[in-house]
Amino acid sequence: MIICKQIMNKDNNSVFNIKPSPKILRWFFFISGIIATAAYRVIFLLDSYWIDVAWYTGTIGFVIYFWHRTNIETKRANIVNDFRLIEAIQKSDIENERQKALVYIVNTSLTSKARFNSAFIFIASLVVLLASLALDIYDLIY
Repeated sequence: MIICKQIMNKDNNSVFNIKPSPKILRWFFFISGIIATAAYRVIFLLDSYWIDVAWYTGTIGFVIYFWHRTNIETKRANIVNDFRLIEAIQKSDIENERQKALVYIVNTSLTSKARFNSAFIFIASLVVLLASLALDIYDLIY
């Protein structure tokens, strides 16, 4: 995860502070995705109680992981736009093939649909999680 926030320097000029998030936080999101995926994959091996545990674990993990991925992919696209990175690379004196490679990598941060895919999975997982919790609570009460 990259933290990018606008701050004011001592001359009251706007500058951006771009730095990676703490390593422990990056590991947290990575492990959340791994656990969620593993939890969904073992469901067919479990009895009914453990199916619920695995399903909730997987769904909560997907909510966490895909929320994170949506944020990262959006921040990367915003950084490319805000700093006009494609134009900067094209105006640079980097050799032609390397320049094309960099433009490709940077441009795909803008054109990739991965952030929309991640947003969809995040929202769908959150909606299903909330619906399932509501149904489970309803079953407990009635």
